[in-house]
Amino acid sequence: MDIKGKTALVTGAAGGIGREFVRELLARGASKVIAAGMNAVKAGNWPAGVTPMDLDISNEAATIAAARAAGDVALLINNAGVNLRSQLIGAPSLDAARREMDVNYFGTLAMCRAFAPVLAKNGGGAIINVMSITAKVTLPNLGTYCASKAALLRATEGIRAELAEQGTHVLGVMPWAVDTPMSGPFQGVKTSPAEVAAGTLDALARGEEDVYFHEFSETINRRLREDPKGLEHDMGNTFKKAK
Repeated sequence: MDIKGKTALVTGAAGGIGREFVRELLARGASKVIAAGMNAVKAGNWPAGVTPMDLDISNEAATIAAARAAGDVALLINNAGVNLRSQLIGAPSLDAARREMDVNYFGTLAMCRAFAPVLAKNGGGAIINVMSITAKVTLPNLGTYCASKAALLRATEGIRAELAEQGTHVLGVMPWAVDTPMSGPFQGVKTSPAEVAAGTLDALARGEEDVYFHEFSETINRRLREDPKGLEHDMGNTFKKAK
């Protein structure tokens, strides 16, 4: 997809990867970038060419209204997400699991459903779903988050198949830890938000369907091919040591 002259909408645009997507889209010639998110208008400091939009993607009515208001969008970047760092059994309640599914899975799905007709009208365009390598492997201390991202990965594959006929390209993004507040207390090597934004748009230009960042993501993919149960057990043992 050629971004130049196109309108793009980025969710979760107020910080981290979202802000970098906004900058990168403008640098590559997007005619307009809609920076959507919770309190995006109040976030301020948006450069010329950016239209902020307050949007809670977990509110389906709001996603439908956003699609009606942004009928010129040709590129939808679903970057909004939440990580409450909750265990599956050890959590005090299901509240974290429900919230993560509401945003990471149902919210992203709602955006895809709302904007699919818009993209079709505008020639097909593209959807980018920002996930995590934890869509493919579970870190038990982030169990509910991993489950929501796994659900989104399966949904991304289904959306790709459903929208192929209308010419909409769907790209899944699965980085290792990124240097944003969502990574929380993790102290290991992190990928920069700027690298994720630029690398994702490069992958889109090449017509790829999945893009990964950091060698650890490649290691996980290799072990999923060669020794998936061994990888699962190693993730579980890491969790036990962390406790």
